Amino acid sequence: MAREVKEGGRAGRERENDDLVDKLVTINRVAKVVKGGRRFAFAALVVVGDQRGRVGYGSGKAREVPEAIRKATEQAKKTMIRVPMKEGRTLHHDVQGCFGAGKVILRSAEAGTGIIAGGPMRAVFESLGINDVVAKSTGSRNPHNMVKATFDALRRCASPRVVAARRGKKVSEILGRRDAPTNAQNAEVVNG
Repeated sequence: MAREVKEGGRAGRERENDDLVDKLVTINRVAKVVKGGRRFAFAALVVVGDQRGRVGYGSGKAREVPEAIRKATEQAKKTMIRVPMKEGRTLHHDVQGCFGAGKVILRSAEAGTGIIAGGPMRAVFESLGINDVVAKSTGSRNPHNMVKATFDALRRCASPRVVAARRGKKVSEILGRRDAPTNAQNAEVVNG
């Protein structure tokens, strides 16, 4: 009976979430010591994203692996955030994030760079839809702390439009003119 419900639930999940991609980051077997011996359970960490700027993470624990993954996926869908992306492929600016002892540095990259990041961070970027990014983890190697630190950094990302609105300026004032001479070029003109 339980098997029929489980299979039906899985088929329904695939149909309703065709646009969401879920990536399993890690599975950990945990044990509870009881009078008769040990009871084993599984803890799963999952990242879910639509590859167009929305991503979330979740963790679940259950006696069986598929149930733990299902719980983690449901939690990840509830905690999704939107991240602004530059040209739909990278971040607008460099950013740092931390959670506990986990510290990460995320840097925007040129087109064609690819995803240069460690395992748990790579899953986040692939689910998010970022194609070009350089990331470095300088703290804890615990997957949970790395994912949470990455999300802390992604929450701090802001697009030029949001920054301009916050400051009461135009986007062109925030970014600066591209054809305007720099200070070094101005010094050459004055000296030359």
